[in-house]
Amino acid sequence: MRHPGRLFQYALLAALLLFVGIGAFWLGFVPQRWNPLSPVSLDEPDAWFIDFRLAALKRDPELCQVVLREPHIKATPIVDSGIKKGCGWVNAVRIREVGGANISVGRLTCEASAALALWVEQEVQPLAINMFGSQVASIQHLGTYACRNIVGNSKWSKWRSQHSLANAIDIAGFRLEDGTQISVATDWRGGSRKARFLRTIHNGACRYFRVAIGPNFNVAHRDHFHYDRGVLHTCD
Repeated sequence: MRHPGRLFQYALLAALLLFVGIGAFWLGFVPQRWNPLSPVSLDEPDAWFIDFRLAALKRDPELCQVVLREPHIKATPIVDSGIKKGCGWVNAVRIREVGGANISVGRLTCEASAALALWVEQEVQPLAINMFGSQVASIQHLGTYACRNIVGNSKWSKWRSQHSLANAIDIAGFRLEDGTQISVATDWRGGSRKARFLRTIHNGACRYFRVAIGPNFNVAHRDHFHYDRGVLHTCD
């Protein structure tokens, strides 16, 4: 008969190994060749464990080039900038178009770029057509890479923002093909179609981004959606 204390130790060890394993997937340390999940594909948006599949792109430039392809996204790899004092980027791309919408992005990680493509194609474009009868022609943003700390929350002000790793994007608005302009700053509040559109697509971003926050989060985000693929998880 096994000693109860020994059984507890085994259970604790098993729990610790499980925690470490999940953490390795979460942080993108598990190479795709060792990953039991098939690679993320922009052709299969409803795949299970999409978060872990996206995380596998973090340190795999070759897989990135396979995944980030037309017609889903027009992206070009850029040279790494080594991380120094919490700033820089690794395995990032330049984006010209995503989900059929023009966008000018100079630096965004492969992982966040794939999440952006899935969000635009699966959430933004279908709802724009459904609600306005016109798809999104262009997306306005307030930036991706910036070597700075988190702003808008004093509790986190000493921590680097995911923008400092080119792992975040701030979405400000959309222009539809019929000329309609939709702005987070001016259209978020109220019950208009534009407001409903913004709230719905923002909720949809939570499936692909780990942090998806907007005007309801704090005053610092009154005019944009902040989306990133960092280690935290917040949807508001």
